[in-house]
Amino acid sequence: MNKRVVVTGVGMVTPIGVGKEIFSQNLFGGVSGIREIALFDTSRHPCHYGAEIIEYSPKDFISSKNIRKMDILSRAAVASARIAADDAGIVIDEKNRDRTGVVLGVALGSVDISVQVATTMFFEGPTLVNPIVIPNVVMNAPAGHISIELGFRGVNSTINHKEASAETAIAHAASEIRRGTADVMFAGGADLIAEKLFETLIGFSALARKKEGGEERARPFDVHRNGMSIGEGAGVICLESYEHAERRGARAYAEIAGWGMSAAPSPLNDWPDDPKGPVLALERALRSAGIEAKDVQFISASANGGKRLDRLEALALDRVFSTNKPFISSLKGAIGESLSSGGMRAAALLLSMERGAIPKTLGLLDPIMPLNFVMNENRDVKIENALLNGFSSGGTFISVVLRKS
Repeated sequence: MNKRVVVTGVGMVTPIGVGKEIFSQNLFGGVSGIREIALFDTSRHPCHYGAEIIEYSPKDFISSKNIRKMDILSRAAVASARIAADDAGIVIDEKNRDRTGVVLGVALGSVDISVQVATTMFFEGPTLVNPIVIPNVVMNAPAGHISIELGFRGVNSTINHKEASAETAIAHAASEIRRGTADVMFAGGADLIAEKLFETLIGFSALARKKEGGEERARPFDVHRNGMSIGEGAGVICLESYEHAERRGARAYAEIAGWGMSAAPSPLNDWPDDPKGPVLALERALRSAGIEAKDVQFISASANGGKRLDRLEALALDRVFSTNKPFISSLKGAIGESLSSGGMRAAALLLSMERGAIPKTLGLLDPIMPLNFVMNENRDVKIENALLNGFSSGGTFISVVLRKS
């Protein structure tokens, strides 16, 4: 049926703020969420920084009867969905719950809970595992809890595409509305920092380390980048068919105009040298939206400060946008890499479109290529078309086109 899909609400629980007001204030205020990790002791490690969720009260967003059944990750996801629903001004009831659903991107899920269950099972015995925590081990726990708390009876699905999880979830949710199987969909991503994950990333030499004259922070697209900063958070946006939003008089931030996906042969934990894979995703996204490269004003990049990812994305963007160079910024210099950061980044992009301003890329001082990077200060730009990139190790690429409605 190919219905039009618009975004009417944004919700977030992030390292730079919980809720639209404080998140927006810190987003455009150049506030970094990357700081010394407080969740666990990092003194024995060469890395000490990460982007942890700002403290908040889940009870402000979740009913008391359900909150005790949720792990930390599910609480963040549910709170984000509730904020998005409130921002959209939508109330779920018997009239609309059957055609309201959720697709959430989750890359690693509740690693801390999984480690806890495995440790208890192998060292103390399976009978001593707390049965309340078992449902939270599975990847679809956050999406399930969103449906339970908000009362959906529509589509409920979870996407696991590593760093491209949330962006793929948004495309999948939009496709449900386009096909006419749903009127309203909540989509985005959620992941957490966990000590074992932190240690594993150190083992892969993936995390930024302090160098002489520099800080231990992510530096997306910078010549002197030396790794990402681990992050966490949840971001959920509310999607509706254009007709449904119009009937209830809802304000739309933007339209999901199209998307493109591709793959490229590469090691499971690495990116290919050749940018052909991401180039295909970008070109397919533009074609899907019926626009050309010259029509794009802003690209929310996937770059996280990693040497190979940032190089790959820069090469792909240079190839596709060789003549007309849109503004490029990466939010991961502020919120780190949570793997499923696309939900938070989608919310930030929508706020940029609403405000007509692009936040600077924190940590970017010396660009790796002569592209139109936003650095040093925010840029005031009227954004008609923007791209949200999700480039995953293992060779999965997606680009989502958002059009000002």
